[in-house]
Amino acid sequence: MTGWLEILTVAFVAQLVVLPGEKVQFIIAGLSTRYNPMVVVSAAGAAFAGWTTLEILFGEALQRALPPVVLDAFTAGLFLVFAILLYRSAPSNGDPEAVDAATTDGGMTSLSTDFEPRVFGRELPDALGGFVPIFAMMAVGEFGDKTQLVTIGLAAQYGASPAIWAGEMLAIIPVSLANAFFFHRFSHRLDLRKAHLFSAGLFAFFAADTVLSIATGFSVWETAVDAASTAVLALV
Repeated sequence: MTGWLEILTVAFVAQLVVLPGEKVQFIIAGLSTRYNPMVVVSAAGAAFAGWTTLEILFGEALQRALPPVVLDAFTAGLFLVFAILLYRSAPSNGDPEAVDAATTDGGMTSLSTDFEPRVFGRELPDALGGFVPIFAMMAVGEFGDKTQLVTIGLAAQYGASPAIWAGEMLAIIPVSLANAFFFHRFSHRLDLRKAHLFSAGLFAFFAADTVLSIATGFSVWETAVDAASTAVLALV
């Protein structure tokens, strides 16, 4: 029987290998150009932890229980909403007040004054108001990623071991933090307006690519990532 530490190591390495090129890491990078990276990674980490637990417990049954086309459509909608919000919140050229507001104390800004999540008719506090929509985007956006397939495969091989969850979190959270903080600082050192527009364009691309995947079964992003991975492996 494979030991706990061995399973943890296998899960850690397996996730570390597939993380580069995953859409959720680009989502984290895009959101971190505008929002507090700790809030972004906290919301993403909560989504990762929840999904990983479900994947380990239910394995292949998870994909049968949640229709992929419904989740894909919801994901495309969320991508489009975030693209619009980021575009609308982009500071004007030569507007120092807008730049200062986004770079003062590192605190999280609201997604939009028009975008106020509610629970049972009550507005969420500002902190939760940012956490909840980011969590929702990550929870739905991660569905179908290679990281999930790795988890399902590991659970099928080793059973519902908590070592799988621990190993994957040890890989995902540090990588996500490094990604978020890098892009958070990088965007502020350059042109904040361009960073907003780049992030908005990125989300718009993912929305269009998701719709294309639903309609034709072909994804530009996944094809590009697979081609790059094949090229790298050929050089090794």
